[in-house]
Amino acid sequence: MAKLIAKKSGYDWKYSVVGGVTRVNIESGEDIAHLKELDQKLWTVLSCPVKGLEFDEKTLQLMDLDGDGKIRVNEMVAAAEWLKKVLRSMEYLLEGKDHIDFADIQAETEEGQKVMEAANLILAKLEKEQQSISLTDVNDYMAIFEEKCKAEYTAEDAEPFTPPYGEQSDAAEKAVNGIRQKMADYFMRCKLAQFDEDATEALDVQVEKIAAISGGNLSENVAEIAEYPLSRPNKEGQLNIITGLNPAWQAAMAELKTLVLDTEFAGKETISEAEWNTVLDKIDAYAAWKNAGETAMNEAIAAQLATHAAAIEPVERLVRYCRDYYKLVHNYVVFKDFYKRDDSEQAVFQAGKLYIDQRCCELCVKVSDMGKQSAMAGTSGLYLIYCTCTSKVKGEKMDIVAALTDGDVDSLYEGKNALFYDRNGLDWDATVTKIIDNPISIRQAFWSPYRKFGKWISDKITKSASEKESKQFDEMTAKADNSTTELATNMAKANKQMNAAETGGKKATPFDIAKFAGIFAAIGMAIGFIGQALVKLAAGITQHWYNLPLMILAIIVVISGPSMFLAWIKLRKRNLGPVLNANGWAINSKIKINTAFGATLTSMAKYPKLVMKDPFADKKTPLWRKIIYWILFLAAVAFCVMYFTKNLPWQKKAAEAEAAKTEQVEATAEAPAAEAAAAEAAPENAEAAAK
Repeated sequence: MAKLIAKKSGYDWKYSVVGGVTRVNIESGEDIAHLKELDQKLWTVLSCPVKGLEFDEKTLQLMDLDGDGKIRVNEMVAAAEWLKKVLRSMEYLLEGKDHIDFADIQAETEEGQKVMEAANLILAKLEKEQQSISLTDVNDYMAIFEEKCKAEYTAEDAEPFTPPYGEQSDAAEKAVNGIRQKMADYFMRCKLAQFDEDATEALDVQVEKIAAISGGNLSENVAEIAEYPLSRPNKEGQLNIITGLNPAWQAAMAELKTLVLDTEFAGKETISEAEWNTVLDKIDAYAAWKNAGETAMNEAIAAQLATHAAAIEPVERLVRYCRDYYKLVHNYVVFKDFYKRDDSEQAVFQAGKLYIDQRCCELCVKVSDMGKQSAMAGTSGLYLIYCTCTSKVKGEKMDIVAALTDGDVDSLYEGKNALFYDRNGLDWDATVTKIIDNPISIRQAFWSPYRKFGKWISDKITKSASEKESKQFDEMTAKADNSTTELATNMAKANKQMNAAETGGKKATPFDIAKFAGIFAAIGMAIGFIGQALVKLAAGITQHWYNLPLMILAIIVVISGPSMFLAWIKLRKRNLGPVLNANGWAINSKIKINTAFGATLTSMAKYPKLVMKDPFADKKTPLWRKIIYWILFLAAVAFCVMYFTKNLPWQKKAAEAEAAKTEQVEATAEAPAAEAAAAEAAPENAEAAAK
């Protein structure tokens, strides 16, 4: 990390090159004290969200002065200005402690006095005598008041209500809710039986289902038996609450009868849906009253706690800022934690690690809005893997995006399962839901065209083979199923054609080869042109020994060159900014991830070199056989080259013979012409001699 010191008017800021971008360094308390003087154009971040970061959310809420869910530059500066009025030395922030000694507080300022008053209030309530205050003390103070508020809140504060079943109302509510869905299913079956009496048997449990499990221990099939109807449906719409009940639900019905039905319908053996609905109405009203009371209690307690929190807010703000502010500045102004590459000090937006395809992707970010991610993240130039993560421990789901910055992508596809570990070490089941394809390295870009072409060929062959197999199977089965019908149809067609021929019907048009002469001629010309091109190419190769490797190199450049060039351009421009912008950040500078830095963000599996015998390994071809194969291959190549260039011995002899024959024919053709020319010239020569 190269460092420079800018000597301009005002504060002398220190600069460093981090991730290929020049940034301001925040290294001392004095730097924090002068944040107000730092040009806003030099900040890496202009705003960040309060939620969704690996950072104490309560600290961010205290910094969010306007409550808009964003931490902006002016709020970062306001926090620094407030700390200047409270702390005797801003260097204290660099230690990141969650407590503060009273000696380090400026008690003579108005802000410092408020902090001291709040601190003394907390210590008095906790009955502590000490000259420091910590975040633990603040939390203990709030916990005491929360318990006190709950204890002071009485039933008189809520709306009056008489529980329907006295002290057993909670148990009755649980019993009713436990069988509510099964009762609804039963009465719906009764309604269908009233609608169509013939359907009653179909609405009851099928004998075949019982027969399928009767051979084993039925007590081990309680879960399946519980899926059967609660009782046999009838068109009268009555449920016998004593007999004829599904064995798996008898215990639940007995508890319901004791707690509710014996009170509501004493002495009755059956109940109707209308009667059951009266029970549901009472239970639902009781549940609504309880929820309203609990909501009212929570609101009343929250109001009282807010009053106590406001009284001690200055000291809570101070201890939280002392612990968190310097770390937040690093993630706001310079992104130092991200480029430092230290697992103990990861950036606030890094959510954890994704293990997939023998790789660990350490650049993982929570996704708050998939719509914005789809629109913006593609411009980052990163190979991005979107996953939906599920935690059975927490019972929660979340979406993440992982940047793959090293290795290959052959085995990655949507639907692939992986494992994600959050910052607390909790594992989540991850499933790939979307992939944004971008180059990972020059090496990967070099092989990319060949792999894509190979995959395309493989997919085409597989698809064609599958279609043909399916078509042949369908045709075969169709012929087998309809052989009699087809035979009759064919016989009818044959008779019809015979009759048409006898009555002078039109005959089938014979195949006219002249019609296709143009097509055959075009195909012949194309084959001839390709053959001539191959001959010329082979002739050019054989002129000099180095033409062949040059040709191979040229082919590689033509195929892989564009892909490598585009990869080189994109790798130089890889930028995490669009991914964070889609999550609600306002990034003010590029967050480059070049090839060298990207290699540190994705670690590959490494195995030691083992010299062991694998009993299931493919048999290796002996060296002598490989040599023979290579000799035969090179001989075939040489034969083809010599054949197309007509350099084989018999081709040379034939060519020499053809040349001699051509010369002889030309000489024979030239002799009569010479005699005729001499005859024409003889009289002219005689006249010239006479003169």
